[in-house]
Amino acid sequence: MLTKSQKTKQRVLEAALSLLESGEPGKVRMADIAKQADITRQALYLHYPNRAELLIATTRYLDEVNGIDDLLRPSREAKTGVERLDHFIDVWGNYMPKVYGIVRALIRVYDTDEAAAAAWDDRKTAVRHGCAAITRTLKQDGLLVPKQQDATDILTMLLSLQNWEQLTQEDGWSQSKYLKQIKHISKLSLIGRGVD
Repeated sequence: MLTKSQKTKQRVLEAALSLLESGEPGKVRMADIAKQADITRQALYLHYPNRAELLIATTRYLDEVNGIDDLLRPSREAKTGVERLDHFIDVWGNYMPKVYGIVRALIRVYDTDEAAAAAWDDRKTAVRHGCAAITRTLKQDGLLVPKQQDATDILTMLLSLQNWEQLTQEDGWSQSKYLKQIKHISKLSLIGRGVD
């Protein structure tokens, strides 16, 4: 059972998420979130001392709501690096459509909104950590061709939301085509061979 404080935090995160989904994070002020959550601004600042912390908490809450840890479990428990890579691409590739609206809104104001930039940087860091774990496993398996740091950079770039957006939203690729091609390109880049 949630405490009163936990319930308030959940209301705040749901309010922030709702307002962010409107697509204009630069216009989402702490006062707007407090009003949507039906609490005072002072109460909001007791839970989240600044907008950056609140936006980071909101994007992490979105991951929690979507069950990202459960979705990533097969990748984390994979027996080989290639298996781990395949699972991670499936999860992240299929996760992007779920978070696309919010992430796109954060990216749009990245250069002018420090709080939105902090929230997006936090999410990019989480993906990068996943990519680093994969390249580390591929190296342990003796399969990694480039240096591990370079491999992590490459995989992070390949799995960027901007690439997914370009291929699926602008170029009209289906989700299945995107996943298949990204797996193929990732394997060519990291282990020197494509999809078997």
